[in-house]
Amino acid sequence: MIFRQLFEPLSSTYTYLLGCDETGNALLIDPVITSVDRDLDEIKRLGLNLAYSIETHIHADHITAALELKKKTGSKIAAPAFDRRPCTDLGIEEDKHFRIGSITLQPLHTPGHTDGHFSYLCDDRVFTGDALLIEGCGRTDFQNGDADALFRSVKEKLFSLPDDCLVYPAHDYNHRRVSAIGQEKQRNPRLGNNRTLEDFREIMANLNLPYPTFIDYAVPGNRLCGVCPDNLPDNLQGYCRQMTNSPQG
Repeated sequence: MIFRQLFEPLSSTYTYLLGCDETGNALLIDPVITSVDRDLDEIKRLGLNLAYSIETHIHADHITAALELKKKTGSKIAAPAFDRRPCTDLGIEEDKHFRIGSITLQPLHTPGHTDGHFSYLCDDRVFTGDALLIEGCGRTDFQNGDADALFRSVKEKLFSLPDDCLVYPAHDYNHRRVSAIGQEKQRNPRLGNNRTLEDFREIMANLNLPYPTFIDYAVPGNRLCGVCPDNLPDNLQGYCRQMTNSPQG
């Protein structure tokens, strides 16, 4: 399998490129609209054909590139069926494996950050979206978030994976690229080291995080698979503008 981890600096989002070296087909997990050209250049450089973009959830901090990629390449859009987005070509469901050539993703419904959140297990690694971050987790105070549900998602599903399973999150704000299930079970201050549900409830209730800057534009835009709003304020225009420099992680 061909694998690339790509970083978008404005929202600190990781996009993952997985390519089948047998068929030449590829998929992108959580692509960002500002990084479309970067992603397509990398796909071309590797001699791949983009078959699908796949979402972990409806994002609140950036606009997905799914629709733009479909317009440019003919790629299909896959996203959790739970969210009932009218623009998807394939609804992802738990226990229904997703395959492109030699690549197989096992979808895991991991609600809590959002109610429709999915993680994707692929061989020795799991793409955890915002459910499990490196020494952290996604917030649970919007988009039908639920601390109890997130605790169960991580403890019962993600932490049941092998300790050496690699953890690739949707974001990291401290320049870290990868963790492992065993490491998170030991070192995650919110969910590791035998934290109880009561501990987690208290932690999440007292984060005191500010209201997300882009959520009122990102969520409706992402329900349509990546539509930038017409009424975007000047200070947020960068979230929809093609970047001239979007480094790889």
